[in-house]
Amino acid sequence: MTQKLSTKDLNRVFWRSFALQGSESYTDMQGMGYTFSILPALKKIYSGQEDKLYESALRNTALFNTTPHIATFIMGMSLALEEENAQDPNFDVEAISSLKAALMGPVAGIGDTLYWGTFRIIAAGIGMSLAAQGNILGPILYFLIYTTLHFIGRYGGIRLGYNTGVKAMEKAFEGNYLEKFTLAASIVGLMSIGSMTSSLVNFKIAAIWKTASGTINVQNILNDIFPGLLPLGLTFLMYYLLNKKVKVIYLILGIFILAIAGVYLNILR
Repeated sequence: MTQKLSTKDLNRVFWRSFALQGSESYTDMQGMGYTFSILPALKKIYSGQEDKLYESALRNTALFNTTPHIATFIMGMSLALEEENAQDPNFDVEAISSLKAALMGPVAGIGDTLYWGTFRIIAAGIGMSLAAQGNILGPILYFLIYTTLHFIGRYGGIRLGYNTGVKAMEKAFEGNYLEKFTLAASIVGLMSIGSMTSSLVNFKIAAIWKTASGTINVQNILNDIFPGLLPLGLTFLMYYLLNKKVKVIYLILGIFILAIAGVYLNILR
C-alpha cells in the first residue's frame, strides 16, 4: 500500500485534534471533533474522489469517545485504513468503523489510567509541594509537566497509529485476515457498548406491593428473571426511536419527565 500522508499532514491532524471535544453531543460524543481533526488528511487521501471523501467524512462523525490525550492513535490507524479504501475498490469500509469501536474502550482505559490517574497526580504532587512553600514554580511546574506529557501523547499517538496501521493492513491483506479482523473488532465493539449500557443506564422499579402473605418486590423479581432487563429495554427503545428520526431533544425531555414522574409517584428509582 502506498502511503500518501506526509509528516506535515500528520502534524495538521495533531494540531486539529485539540478541538476533538469542541462540539460534543449526546448522540455522537466526540464524533464531530473526530472528523474535524482528520479532515485535511481525508482530503488528501481522497483527492479526486469526491464521493468517497463525503462518505468518509460522514462516516467518521459517528459516535466516538475516548481519552483525548491519546485519541490520535486511533486517528492514525483509521487514516491508514482510509488510504487502503481509497486505493482498493473492494475494500470493506466497515473495517474502519469496527476498528474505531473496538479501540475506543481499550485506549480510554489506558489513557485514563495514565493521564487522569497517574501523570496528573504526579504533576500535582510536585506542584503542590512547591506551592505549599509559597514557591511560584508550583503551579508552573504542574502545568508544564502535565502539558508536556499531553503533547507527547498526542504527537506520538498519531505517528504510532498511522505507521502501525499501515503495517497491520499490509500483513492483513497478505494473509487474508481482514475479514477476521473486522469480525473480531465488531465483537469487541458490541461488548463495549453492552458494558456501557449495563454500567451507565440506571432504570429500576421502586414499587413494592403488599399482599396478605407479605410483599412483592417487582425489581427483585425482574433481577431474578433477567438482570438489567429494564436498562437494556430502555436503551433499545431509544435506539428504535432514533432510527425513526425522533429528535434527540424530545427523547431527553421524555426521559426527564418519565424520571421525575416515576420518582414522584414512587414507581421508579
